[in-house]
Amino acid sequence: MLAVLIATWPLLVGVMLLLVGNGMQSSLLGIRGAIEGFSTLEISAVMSCYYVGYLAGSRMVPEMIQRVGHVRVFAALGSIISALIVCYPVLPDWMAWSLMRVLIGFSFSGVYITAESWLNNTSSNETRGQALSLYMIVQMIGIISSQMLLNLGDPGGFGLFVLPSVLVSVAFIPILLTVTAAPTFETTERLPFRRLYEVSPLGVVGMFLSGGIFSAMFGMASVWGTVAGLSVAQISVFIAAIYAGGLVLQYPIGWLSDRMDRRLVICGVAVVGAVAMLIAIFLPVNLWFLVPAAVVLGGVANPLYALLIAHTNDFLAKDQMAGASAGLLFMNGLGAIAGPPITGWMMDRMGQSGFFVFIFVLMSLVAAYAAFRMTQRNAPNPEETGNFAVMAPMAAPVAVGGLMEEAGQDTAATVEPR
Repeated sequence: MLAVLIATWPLLVGVMLLLVGNGMQSSLLGIRGAIEGFSTLEISAVMSCYYVGYLAGSRMVPEMIQRVGHVRVFAALGSIISALIVCYPVLPDWMAWSLMRVLIGFSFSGVYITAESWLNNTSSNETRGQALSLYMIVQMIGIISSQMLLNLGDPGGFGLFVLPSVLVSVAFIPILLTVTAAPTFETTERLPFRRLYEVSPLGVVGMFLSGGIFSAMFGMASVWGTVAGLSVAQISVFIAAIYAGGLVLQYPIGWLSDRMDRRLVICGVAVVGAVAMLIAIFLPVNLWFLVPAAVVLGGVANPLYALLIAHTNDFLAKDQMAGASAGLLFMNGLGAIAGPPITGWMMDRMGQSGFFVFIFVLMSLVAAYAAFRMTQRNAPNPEETGNFAVMAPMAAPVAVGGLMEEAGQDTAATVEPR
């Protein structure tokens, strides 16, 4: 692991700074939107637009890379991100912010794809799994760290927007100056959606629902905190607790899923998440209660994403895994686009509790569908399935596909879908 870290540290440092900048600007917009007088529905539309751009980038950026190369795409998209972040306080209009969020989502998708391709290229077959695991851990650390930086200035001013812009700009220095040659990028043939659904109905439906859960957490938590009357410091602690829970609990939940029917684990963590959200609806707005709820929410929502991918992996041949990752992430992206507007609408109608009600409903649907799927076919033998791999919902298809292949079997799946 140390040798892998030494070989890939420029990429990992750059990715961490990117995630710090991305996590900071996303939370900051929820707070600043309230200061600017945006309605809950308006700021939810702004948050949703990030996922519109992200999804578009995942489809279009690979072709851009093939035409002009990694370095040019990487530098161009990074410049767009850095410039747009400082434009938010200059153009305090929710429609302008929505357009900028589309462009920023598109650009972040592109830089993640590029960075992951580089990381994939710098690793050997023996070290690729370790490198991608480090990449996922670094992503989570970056997101958690970003929330603490919200306390360094006034969200109503200009300085907090300059900081993520600078961090994103600095992030490209270790990556672009690395001596590693840019890799040859090859697009992967996608697995048709119909075939993907036939292979794993739970994987497809669950990824759509988990997209809504994740976008509500990532995009609307700061909006909820502002509506609930939390201070900036309290909002940052609440959001950091969500990601800290995801970082800590991925490993034990993943270990358990490798030893039993993954559908049972998926159902179990979704039930825990639903119960936690049901309790949170009636909790007073106090950090002593909210932080444990946030830890539980993140602790089940982040592993849920990886569990659904691992479950789908169990029914795929190894040569199908990279192609399946694109389809799964597309479904996740569709759910993520829908998440913030529905959350905003529910908060507009129900007040601050709408945030928790929305996540409760989606967690309940995941649990119910997983329980239903357990009645439709037998579980594969745990000894014949791949391993659980830690995956962050911020990752692009390159990393997810690589981790699926690393975790999967070398032979075709032994359980036929029906």
